[in-house]
Amino acid sequence: MLRKVQLLSIASAFLLVLFSGQAFGLQYFVPGEGSSSSSSSSASVSSQSSSGSSPTMGGGGPADGYTIHVQAPHMMADGTVGGPYHHYCKGISAKILQCLLFETTAANAPLRAIEYFVAKDLARTLPLIQWHRYFHDHKVEIATGRVKILDIADPAKVKALAEAASATDGVIYHLWKRGAPFPDGSVSFPQSLGHQFPQPK
Repeated sequence: MLRKVQLLSIASAFLLVLFSGQAFGLQYFVPGEGSSSSSSSSASVSSQSSSGSSPTMGGGGPADGYTIHVQAPHMMADGTVGGPYHHYCKGISAKILQCLLFETTAANAPLRAIEYFVAKDLARTLPLIQWHRYFHDHKVEIATGRVKILDIADPAKVKALAEAASATDGVIYHLWKRGAPFPDGSVSFPQSLGHQFPQPK
């Protein structure tokens, strides 16, 4: 199964992870195996309350499902190194993974940034100068060894998830400046460490 995952496109790889019955839980490669909560967590991803009202947290709302935990530093807009940031991610479509970024894992940690993992065949429809200004190649970033996939003990599952992520590009929206007492409305676009913007010869 893991060998097949390595050969899948980004769309099918993320769909396999998302719809395996564990909603990005620790056993997402083995549908139906493990805790008895698998069917309920899978169903809750797309269901609303029977009354028709908006789902609450824990009941299938958009705040649920951020269970992929990745840690990585960023190259900030001022050229300094930031983080490493804890990325809590989930798939929102066959081509996009959405991540909430925090500096710590404390329950009241402020949201510092958002990152989207976008399938390369989609992200690279942008003009090249726009792509280099805002996006970075996750295959290149992962190869630096600076990215850590946390909370998964099985090395084979870590490798498969890393390979799926390598088929995407990332774009980061940093919302809360370091040292600022509150988010002041400014947004910057950090890069991955090691990203190279080609210079004219």
